[in-house]
Amino acid sequence: MLHGQAEEQTRLTQLLTSTRAGRGGALVLRGEMGIGRSALLDWLAESAPSLGVRVLRVTGFQAEEGLAHAGLIQLLCPIQERVSALPPPQAAAFHAALDGSASPHPDRSLTGLAVLTILADLARESPVVCLVDDAQWLDQATADALLFAARRVTDEPVAMVFTARDQGFTAAGLPERHLARLHRDDAAQLLAERGLGPAGRARVIEDAAGNPLALNAFVEATYADLIRRVPLPVADHILAPLRSQISVLPDRTKLMMVIAAAAGDQTSAVLDAARRLGVGLEDLAPAEQAGLLHVTGGQTVGFRHPLLAPAAYHGAVLARRVRVHQSLADASGDADRRVQHLAAAATTPDDNVAAMLVQAADRARRTSCFTKAATLLEQAAQLATKPRDQAHWLGEASRSALSAGNAACAAELIERAEHSNTESNNPSTFALLRATVDLEHGHPLHAARLLTDHATAAPPAQAATMLRTAATYAWLSGDPTLTVFAHKELQEMDQPDDIVQGLAYLAEDDYTRGLPSLAAFLAKTPSMRCAAEDTGELMRMLYSALILGDDDASRRLAEAEVMRRRQHGLIGGMPELLTALAHIHMLNGSHGDARAALSEAADLAPNAATPPYPVLLDLAHIRIPAIEGDQDQIRHLAHSPRYTAHAGYHSALGLLELAHGDYNAALRNFAATPPGPWRHTALLITSASDEVEAAIRLEQTSRAQESLTRFTTWAQAADRPWAHAVALRCRALVRAQSGENTLAEQDFVRSLDVHPIGIRPFERARTELLYGQWLRRARRRADAREILRSALDVFERLSAGPWVKRTLAELRAAGEPGTLHLSDSDLENRLTPQELTVVRLAAKGHTSRQIADKLYLSPRTVESHLSSAYPKLGVSSRRELAQLSSS
Repeated sequence: MLHGQAEEQTRLTQLLTSTRAGRGGALVLRGEMGIGRSALLDWLAESAPSLGVRVLRVTGFQAEEGLAHAGLIQLLCPIQERVSALPPPQAAAFHAALDGSASPHPDRSLTGLAVLTILADLARESPVVCLVDDAQWLDQATADALLFAARRVTDEPVAMVFTARDQGFTAAGLPERHLARLHRDDAAQLLAERGLGPAGRARVIEDAAGNPLALNAFVEATYADLIRRVPLPVADHILAPLRSQISVLPDRTKLMMVIAAAAGDQTSAVLDAARRLGVGLEDLAPAEQAGLLHVTGGQTVGFRHPLLAPAAYHGAVLARRVRVHQSLADASGDADRRVQHLAAAATTPDDNVAAMLVQAADRARRTSCFTKAATLLEQAAQLATKPRDQAHWLGEASRSALSAGNAACAAELIERAEHSNTESNNPSTFALLRATVDLEHGHPLHAARLLTDHATAAPPAQAATMLRTAATYAWLSGDPTLTVFAHKELQEMDQPDDIVQGLAYLAEDDYTRGLPSLAAFLAKTPSMRCAAEDTGELMRMLYSALILGDDDASRRLAEAEVMRRRQHGLIGGMPELLTALAHIHMLNGSHGDARAALSEAADLAPNAATPPYPVLLDLAHIRIPAIEGDQDQIRHLAHSPRYTAHAGYHSALGLLELAHGDYNAALRNFAATPPGPWRHTALLITSASDEVEAAIRLEQTSRAQESLTRFTTWAQAADRPWAHAVALRCRALVRAQSGENTLAEQDFVRSLDVHPIGIRPFERARTELLYGQWLRRARRRADAREILRSALDVFERLSAGPWVKRTLAELRAAGEPGTLHLSDSDLENRLTPQELTVVRLAAKGHTSRQIADKLYLSPRTVESHLSSAYPKLGVSSRRELAQLSSS
């Protein structure tokens, strides 16, 4: 993908289109080294054949700049048989040029005319595009011939595209376009595609300054390189052309360039350090004259190309770089910059510099610069003389890397710490940190095993912490065996833990003891302020609230922790938190907020890993399209093992089938939910209530009763109002099926009384739909319409297309006037759920802005849905839509 070059691609496509229509043309693309000129030609060469355009290519080489006609030989080699068809004067001139027998002053017009004739002859068979790359390196004879032809192809189906540097290759008479550097957003997207996470992008974007070649070169830098304040290393073959320009400069000028490159943006120290090394501002003049750098304000030094700094710095010998950094350290008034220069100048271990690096890392952590802290600590470990210190600082560096969200770097650092830990035989020293790294890499069960294995060798207090953490990790893995083991071990140590106990009971399907234990854990820590001081404790609270279905506590805990991590720059763990927050937003009926949270989680995931445990919380990705009836999105997810292996996949698919009235398919999906602890939590337990409805529709009363008993037992143990309300709804369905209509209505009424408005609105609206349906069948049509309207408002706001259709059908059956008549199955199949929802609101007189606000869409998207729906409905305006809805 070519980033930031859409305008150039459009211009080139237009040139090809014009060529196919019989009108030729030429274009010169100019830009600095690495700006993407060759990439554009490669794209054009790939695109042209699909348009029926033949491609010829030639590339200029600096080594062949003095070889006359070298470029022409390269260009015409694939079609040399065409030369024999040239008119005699042109053929003679051409052969003389190619065999070297031409006079010292050949008739350049004849050679150019020969090129034009050959291209025109080829174009009679199919349009031709001639691509000339690095035209500044063409030999002059080839350049003259190609430019002669380029100025005269307007009446032929021939296009000629040249690329050249900003200087060199004069192309008078041809249109030119200058390629600009990439915008910051385009650069960030390119780096993300290359796999560089947010922690490293800022430095690369800054140093590359929008040059694609520099971006691609810098992305290869190591984690440590990205934070050290020295130019990033670049492959020699990339820097070779720039080094050749630097090599011809005076030695004093080259030294000044090394100082400027090593100083980075600390330009105020350049002149001071230069004086210490016996050079000065005047020594930069040759580099300025060569166009390699610029000096502004008498002291600000900037390189013309982002790769010049690496070329100047890494092209210098080590001894010179060391002297430069020592001088910059002496000249720097900033403690952090000074220690970084001292570290860069150190060639042997130095405990004093290591201690200064640790102090700088502490300052970085206090300002939430965890990426910087990790590298400073890593440098401290490299300069420490004692293995114990090396291991300790590497461990601390790994901890900071995790806080920054760089799990890959954390893994590398902790592995080095373990190898350096030669003065301690205790394998549990880094067990907790290693387990956290394993979790971030998506291996929660391995992390749990690591902790339980090493807990026996740890001091009692540390062992208890390890076992509590292991219990949570094992639960997250979907295999709670170690959760039960940790619970027993903690009991034997007389270190009971409510959440571990609760999870262990749930693993054994014991709701009655498990859920109250989790509630007790939450009750003991009512203040989020004290929990926020311990991230692990807060996350245990959040898990407990999610499992219990305590939506208010879940929201407060998740939002508080997300805000805290944003304030402190903590990326590690954010994808997990954001997916949990998305789930909470979904339950609250805020699908737009849920999608925003999921989008942010996806942006952070490449840097913070995408382990299975956030996916267990990531029901929103699956359940939102199930609620909205988006079958295409569900089918798309079906191709991803990430979701088909998800404990909630079959639950969501069953809900979708239930909405569409395929009750057999719904029951099959509910039965296919894989075993594991998560099916006993509020995240998935609602599928039991869905199963009750599907079973009742198929008159499978015993199965409905079984699911009702399970959900009711869970609801009583969790003691959440919404759960009691859903249990009452399910019991109402079973009683209605058995003919106990009076008791059924009592349960419906109690369910709506118990269910707080605004809490899990989708579930409340479903209760209203079912109760309205019951009322309508009891011939209480006016009562039915009132409650069905309430359900319809919620389903429309949620864009729940299938549920909107069901509710509309019930309203029409209850005699509701002014409802859109979409009962015809063929018509329903032609409208997407989103289109139906938008059309329904438009038919009721809502403006596009009002619909957009209601459905969390843009007005433009609303208009797009209406434009798409009109032909399907056989109408062309809102007025006709209103007439249809009232007919």
